[in-house]
Amino acid sequence: MPDPLPAGGAVQAAARVATTRPSALTRAAMWVSGSFLGGLLVLGAWDAIVGLAARNVVLGWALGALGIAAAVLLVALVLRELAGLARLGRIDRLRARLDAARTAPLAEARQATRQLRALYTGRDDLAWATSRLEERTAEVLDADALVALTEAELMAPLDAQARVCVEQAARRVALATALIPLALADVATALWANLRMVRQVAQVYGGAPGTLGSWRLMRRVFGHLLATGAIALTDDMLSSVAGGGLVAKLSRRMGEGVVNGALTARVGLAAIEVCRPMPFAALPRPSVSGMVGRALAGLWGRETATEDR
Repeated sequence: MPDPLPAGGAVQAAARVATTRPSALTRAAMWVSGSFLGGLLVLGAWDAIVGLAARNVVLGWALGALGIAAAVLLVALVLRELAGLARLGRIDRLRARLDAARTAPLAEARQATRQLRALYTGRDDLAWATSRLEERTAEVLDADALVALTEAELMAPLDAQARVCVEQAARRVALATALIPLALADVATALWANLRMVRQVAQVYGGAPGTLGSWRLMRRVFGHLLATGAIALTDDMLSSVAGGGLVAKLSRRMGEGVVNGALTARVGLAAIEVCRPMPFAALPRPSVSGMVGRALAGLWGRETATEDR
């Protein structure tokens, strides 16, 4: 009998951290404390500028200019975060519209697909696909066929880029778990790697979220996986990577790394579905076992990718 598979505790712990919401009292206390500390910083900076200007006008003006520059940078960061959240909302609305366009009149389907093309205007990696889609759009006289053509032309190269991001994150988490002996360190590494992966996947599909947007997306992904019980690993997933009971023959730490890497790949697949501006229909949805096989193949010296089935 092979040894039982490790639990993949780092990724599961990261999921619990990402989806845990503070209580209303905690959020209120944090808001009041942050406002109080921010007010103190503003008053302290103002007093420092006024006091320095009274002693030396040049230094006072220099410090005031630095304060203004810092305020401008802070406002720019806030605007960037708001723009990232707006882009995520736009993609969510576009996904719902394209899904409904399959059964809508042809005119509405054409308008929805034009909005999707506009989202990717100016991207060099999609220039050929966009021009090819524009040439073929006039030939299609059915709404469902038009949406399917749009998905096949635009989503295929983006899906390939997103899979690369997921595979890299899975390898990173697997190696970090195997090499870092500290339990809390591997949880922090898994949380950071998954957050970065979700942000990269969103950028591939045109979301380009900021820090708050990336955290919001990761909470959505982890929340869905935890609610459905999907953040778990089964023997058939590992068989596509290691075969038989290979994990049981490895060190416990290495086995934990393989499991955490596989769970990260599963989180990545969920992130693709959340960030993709079109639901999977014309193109096949990537299989979990195929993604895990490609993500962890390099750990065993296998460079040949496992095909999705």
